[in-house]
Amino acid sequence: MHTELCIDASRHRSPRITSVGGLAGRQTGPDTVHLIGTAATPLGGDTITVRISVAAGAHLEVRSVAASLAMPGALQRHSSAQWHFEIGAGASLVFDPEPMVVVSDASHSVVNTVVLQEDSTLWLRERTQIGRFDEASGRWSSSLRCDLGGNPLLRHRVELGEGSVAHDALSAPLSMSSTLQYPDTRASEVDLPGGSVRLALAGGGSLITSVGHRLQPAAR
Repeated sequence: MHTELCIDASRHRSPRITSVGGLAGRQTGPDTVHLIGTAATPLGGDTITVRISVAAGAHLEVRSVAASLAMPGALQRHSSAQWHFEIGAGASLVFDPEPMVVVSDASHSVVNTVVLQEDSTLWLRERTQIGRFDEASGRWSSSLRCDLGGNPLLRHRVELGEGSVAHDALSAPLSMSSTLQYPDTRASEVDLPGGSVRLALAGGGSLITSVGHRLQPAAR
């Protein structure tokens, strides 16, 4: 199954939402949209494309009603998703869905593309857990490409689970939390609460990441 979802926000109207497939959006506040699963997706072989656009001067918050489950299909185990974010001049976006859980024997990959302007505001969080209780055989990868005013701001890639570079006898993290924040003038710092590390970006903003065995409750 292929799923497509588009959310367009502007200053002078409610967010416009169009969708087809297994993911939909519901407006739950003046500037808030919650993602809702309408079918079991992603299964192995499924593809997902989501486009979120916030026009100049607008504000949008995108959350979800529940965690997502990536599961193997009858013939394939791998699924994929592409997320495109565009935040216009003076616009702001908060993107904070519930975690993605990659169940046993499933494989899921994500590509995130972000376009910001110099006076945009962004808070984007991605959380992933390999396996439900007592499962550890899934695999997940995510890449993040963020440009600011036409120039590169961040290129970031993480892999978790069986077959990934970090999965060995010494260290095999099964969870990841990552938050991209712009603007942010704080310096880089390690040993933040929850074992997180904050990396100050040369072009402004920050990336906070943490890995571990199980996801911890998220601070709101």
